[in-house]
Amino acid sequence: MQKDLRPTLSIIILTYNTKEITLDAVKSIEENYSDEVKSGEYEVIVADNSSTDGSLEFFKKYKETTSIKTFQIIDNGGNLGFSKGNNKGVAYTKGKYVLFLNPDTIVYKETLNKMISFLDKNPNVGAVSCKLINKDGEIDFNCHRGFPTPWNALCYFSGLQRLFPKSRIFAGYTRGWEDFDSIHEVDAIEGAFMMMPKEVGEKVGWWDEDYFFYGEDLQFCLDIKKLGYKIYYAGTSNIMHIGGASSGIKKKTQELTTANIETKKRLQKERFSAMRIFYKKNYKNKYPFIIYWIVDKAIGFLEKRTTLGLKVSE
Repeated sequence: MQKDLRPTLSIIILTYNTKEITLDAVKSIEENYSDEVKSGEYEVIVADNSSTDGSLEFFKKYKETTSIKTFQIIDNGGNLGFSKGNNKGVAYTKGKYVLFLNPDTIVYKETLNKMISFLDKNPNVGAVSCKLINKDGEIDFNCHRGFPTPWNALCYFSGLQRLFPKSRIFAGYTRGWEDFDSIHEVDAIEGAFMMMPKEVGEKVGWWDEDYFFYGEDLQFCLDIKKLGYKIYYAGTSNIMHIGGASSGIKKKTQELTTANIETKKRLQKERFSAMRIFYKKNYKNKYPFIIYWIVDKAIGFLEKRTTLGLKVSE
């Protein structure tokens, strides 16, 4: 029987004006993963959304010196957003498993191998994430979520979730009652670190391109579950996730981002657009019209409040 010569893992890193932190992410893979596997068993694909910081030229030169056997740089030809940009990268993958990895991450030793081992042993799992830890040591709850049903969204945005962070009733979006150091099933994980069998992604059709930025990972997870696969969070392994470096809308990463005010405004707009798309696709026909109407008005209120905040900060 002929041996499968495909790499085990294809890692896609989508970039947009994040040259320096992307380099840190690539180096963390190179330093902490190369020693664990034989050369050629993984590949790294940097898909660039037409950065203006010289990323393409920089990584073309880096390719000449890296010890990563298969290192590709893809010019997406424009700022295509998260879904379409990652889908461009998928076309170049050859691995059994695909990892979507944000540029503002640092991968620690053994994390990737543990995730691969978990998928090898659990063929019913459609996607898995590890624990994502912010620079300040806090867990990024987006890697461990319930779906934003009307009730979960109400509890989250009203502050009830913060008042009762471990309540099964009020903390459904963050699932705060669960052990974040264990391995267990969740509704959704984050696109910043999402590993899956390539065949699962192909069955789903990869990322939903109706989403430009935000919401696409929730949709992806929901689509995977519709096929009968499970979504898992593995809290026994972790990486660092800075978060918000490309968008610039998080206070913690203001000093790192290269995003200007126009980019921030656009991405805030896309954030609320994603909420509307998700509800229209998945909940409009599931709940009474009055619920959908209330949700739509609530999204509009949050959007106006956020827009005013951006104007003040200018």
